Amino acid sequence: MARRRRGMPIDGVLLLDKPKGMSSNRALQKARGLFQAQKAGHTGTLDPMATGLLPVCFGEATKFSSHLLDADKCYLARVQLGVTTDSGDAEGNVLKQRALPQLDRQQVRQVLNGFLGEIEQIPPMYSALKHQGRPLYELARAGKEIVRAPRRITIYHIALLDFQPSHFDIEVSCSKGTYIRTLAEDIGHSLGCGAHLSMLRRLKTGPFDSRSMIDLEKLEAMDDMKTRGSHLLPVDVLIDHLPRLDVDKGTAEKIILGQRVRVDTAELGVDSTVRLYHDRRLLGLVMVSAPGELAPKRLIRTGDDAVAL
Repeated sequence: MARRRRGMPIDGVLLLDKPKGMSSNRALQKARGLFQAQKAGHTGTLDPMATGLLPVCFGEATKFSSHLLDADKCYLARVQLGVTTDSGDAEGNVLKQRALPQLDRQQVRQVLNGFLGEIEQIPPMYSALKHQGRPLYELARAGKEIVRAPRRITIYHIALLDFQPSHFDIEVSCSKGTYIRTLAEDIGHSLGCGAHLSMLRRLKTGPFDSRSMIDLEKLEAMDDMKTRGSHLLPVDVLIDHLPRLDVDKGTAEKIILGQRVRVDTAELGVDSTVRLYHDRRLLGLVMVSAPGELAPKRLIRTGDDAVAL
């Protein structure tokens, strides 16, 4: 007999403001507990020292969380000058200290502009990337250094905000796979004094931004589940960028049973992924398998067991 999953079958997306000093997984589990959700996952790790936007997916939303992994991001970061660390951030051990150069805003802006566009970046040793099945950060903690191949990333926008002789703040919009710690180190190298990342806050990921975030303290202070539930976004916000197709009841029933169906797909190319709806309700994702033919790809639970908060 299958063991029943504990919790409630809640579906939706929570835009959580992760606190400093907490791992992304710990923040996820605390949010899951507050909603008493059966299933939960997040859409991209933030380091413990980082704060900000961490989309948390509950229930059926976890089936589409991968669509945010490839999304562009935006960060607020502080670059601390004159000090390099083994991790590239404030939590690492100091490797070297140098005298602070006499810099002005124009000099810093000129260096920052050199990082705009498509560039190569070598991933840090203190990262979750794996080498022969082991995370690089485990090897780094053991004192091992692995040669890492550079990656192509894109810096779309980088703006100098607050400027001080010892540090400055920047806002960075970038592609997936960008390590802001490494960017801070590379900026410090270009300035000739070394640097590390001393603060990081994620402001945006994909279509979501910090204006809709809520922190754990506010969620904990809410005395009923309905109030907490008002902060959940519907599942389909994760796939809103995909084309939409509405079908009748008969077609919907066949898709739910895993059958291919014939529909008008004149405006959709073969192999296109499409959001499918019936009666304004999301059924999941289907694929145009041939001209005029849809095949199920990633369907969601359609029973009456979902909890509406």
